[in-house]
Amino acid sequence: MAEERRVVTVGGKGSSLSSSSVFEIANGLSRLSIDTSALSKVSSSSNNNTNAPTQSSAFSVLGNLTPEESKASLVVLLNKLLLSSSSSAAVTQLFDIILNDVSSISFDSTIDGVSPGDFSVAAISGISAILDHRSSALSVIIDAVAALSCEALGADISAFNLNDSGDGSTAKDVVSVATDVKILLNGSKFVNKNSDEVAVSSVPVVHGKFREICRLLHSSTRVQLNSAVVSNSGSSGTASAICTTLFSLAVALKDLGNISYNRAKRTRDDGISAMLQKECPRPDQLKAVFASLVSAHSDEEYVKFSHDVNSLLVMVEKIVSWEALAAFFSLEEKDFISGNTSVCEDSAKAGKKGGKKKKILGKGTTALLQFLKDRLLSMHIQTEAFENLVRHFLSLLDPKDSGFGTLLRKVKDIVESNESRRLPKLPKGTRDFAKEQMAIREKAFSIIVEVFKRHGASALDTPAFEMRETLMGKYGEDSKLIYDLADQGGELCSLRYDLTVPFARYVAMNGLTSFKRYQIAKVYRRDNPSKGRYREFYQCDFDIAGQFEKMMPDFEVIKILTELLDELDIGEYEVKLNHRKLLDGMLAICGVPQEKFRTICSSIDKLDKQSFEQIKKEMVDEKGLSDEISDRIGTFVKWRGPPVELLSKLKQERSFLENNESSLALDELDIMFKALERSRCIDRVVFDLSLARGLDYYTGVIFEAVFKGATQVGSIAAGGRYDNLIGMFGTRQVPAVGISLGIERVFAIMEQVQKDKNQEIRATETQVLVSILGDDSALAAELVGELWNAKVKAEFMIHKKVMKHIDRARDSRIPWMVLVGERELSEGVVKLKDVVAAIDYEVPRGNLVNDLCRRLDM
Repeated sequence: MAEERRVVTVGGKGSSLSSSSVFEIANGLSRLSIDTSALSKVSSSSNNNTNAPTQSSAFSVLGNLTPEESKASLVVLLNKLLLSSSSSAAVTQLFDIILNDVSSISFDSTIDGVSPGDFSVAAISGISAILDHRSSALSVIIDAVAALSCEALGADISAFNLNDSGDGSTAKDVVSVATDVKILLNGSKFVNKNSDEVAVSSVPVVHGKFREICRLLHSSTRVQLNSAVVSNSGSSGTASAICTTLFSLAVALKDLGNISYNRAKRTRDDGISAMLQKECPRPDQLKAVFASLVSAHSDEEYVKFSHDVNSLLVMVEKIVSWEALAAFFSLEEKDFISGNTSVCEDSAKAGKKGGKKKKILGKGTTALLQFLKDRLLSMHIQTEAFENLVRHFLSLLDPKDSGFGTLLRKVKDIVESNESRRLPKLPKGTRDFAKEQMAIREKAFSIIVEVFKRHGASALDTPAFEMRETLMGKYGEDSKLIYDLADQGGELCSLRYDLTVPFARYVAMNGLTSFKRYQIAKVYRRDNPSKGRYREFYQCDFDIAGQFEKMMPDFEVIKILTELLDELDIGEYEVKLNHRKLLDGMLAICGVPQEKFRTICSSIDKLDKQSFEQIKKEMVDEKGLSDEISDRIGTFVKWRGPPVELLSKLKQERSFLENNESSLALDELDIMFKALERSRCIDRVVFDLSLARGLDYYTGVIFEAVFKGATQVGSIAAGGRYDNLIGMFGTRQVPAVGISLGIERVFAIMEQVQKDKNQEIRATETQVLVSILGDDSALAAELVGELWNAKVKAEFMIHKKVMKHIDRARDSRIPWMVLVGERELSEGVVKLKDVVAAIDYEVPRGNLVNDLCRRLDM
């Protein structure tokens, strides 16, 4: 008895048309029905519009389409007419055609109330629905087929070892594809036997891009399927918009087909090689269809273009099916490929009895192969013709086949059943740090704290979140990057953006008039992650608040910055320096209105990343400056050089001396540069008039350290004077100046330096490994306890084989071992081993701690 077909009803209240429904109706897998209320509605509408002008459109637009595409087009058009409450005659006419044989349509016939533009949009939307449905299915199948090919080729699968870096540099879909393929191959002993194949290593990128476009196509198609007919003038724009997405799909399909064909060709089996060459679509055929669709798109023949994209998809589906066939036959026993069902069944039984050594394939690919074998066996193929077996196999991957949905669900189940083996995902812009990275970080933090304490600073810690009102209005245009928290306790709070504003709030709340502090803590920014740019990261801050000798706190923080970067030993850097009052004076001299100073500073601050022409465009087009004023600014911001020389040059500029702000700034810089010169660190400083620092709270000296080595990380430290910030939180103004070290970027440099020098990073500081050659755990506890009590950094291990202990010490780079076996126990001694020198010493058991401490110079 034939299976009852699903009924798809259109026109009802709340009903919507899906791509799957369009595909099923177009291929006779579902029946179409119109909701009775919709018919009543369009009849009523027709009676009320008897005098309305009518237009008609011929079916000729369907002339070059396949029956599947034609029927899908008419289904979409019918739904659009129902949503538009169009003529009941047109609705009835369309419905009758869809229910009967579409191929019998006379292309000269017309349909009333439908413009040619409406017909074209419906045709393109109908083909898009087919493409959406089939592409979504293909995006699942291709990963499984690629995994089978990896098994058959013994491919190097290192390209699938991807994790989301968290900084936005890795596409989400690329990582997702790599993860899914790894799940399918989990446990395989067949892969990683051969060298890298481009057709394999490119799978994550090509398949990932295809997934991304499929998702975009699905979103746009869903809207088009359930929107009413548009005016004739708007139909052209709608068609163009749909085809823009389809063009991206075509490019992705071409790339997908090419790598699939290359894998199929490499995964050769003698039985199918000739058939593959003869019947599988080739890359040159893909290229021809792609050229045709490009030409149609260029000529704005959008219906033909959509048809060509669908033709390309059908070709790619066939290529993927042949790839699956080649991989399947390559991995299966020869007797299975005889085409004889009884032989197939005997082979399956023999495998269960363990007659032959079982292949160790991936858990996912094993399940998939078994599913395909079971489906072939269920077909009861009675002929010995090899070609017949091939035809049956290819039918399994045909989207129109009744069993294709079962295959699709099986692949999804295999991947999802392995969900427990997926790595949990980190939020974007965050990172984990392994033990080797933490070793570098701890070393850096110890250096930084030592420098801060050398300058008399006290430690301070503040909450990770503040009242929202505390943070808002302090960061200029960057305020949009503040992370707001959901209200959980009646207060509006936000995660701290930096450590400076919380410090200012602390000083004001506690009525302090003088405070020198340091703080190392995480801050949070709702930024777009990129290389070296994160949403959660550490800052290391040093600030001096209070009244002191003029410009001496400013000098000290610059000196601290040079000490930090010198002692961290990261390589060449420079400290760019400017003065906010000098910058304001320059803007006034150039003719910038005072109310625009801060926003223009934000533009100038981008000069390290963009050209002046780009900045000028922003200042003129977005911020309302004239070309003349922008060009004047451009003249000054190009000035940079040695501090004393450039300061002397500026003092010769009369306009700077006549402006009160810039004149005051020049005097202050003169004092600070002399102090930097006498302290022998001015050679690290560059006076740069393009440095602006976009934060609103700066009032005086501003500076920024930039790494000049090969690792591109941008600014590694920054700071400046902020005399008015503390006063925003209290009744008293307390001047302050501070520095913030971008420690995450410094870490990136330090890690690269270690890598370049081929230096191994020791993750622990363990000095001694207590090795018990046996199973006496109590003795291990006794010995290691004595060492811990003596403040020796020690670990213990219990194992009968001495080489296991030695390997552990070498791998962890532990310099000393205490070995105790039966002989040592009986003689009342322990054996000390210098692991690096490979020299053994016997020590009386009672002298162990003293002797070892002496050797460790404790």
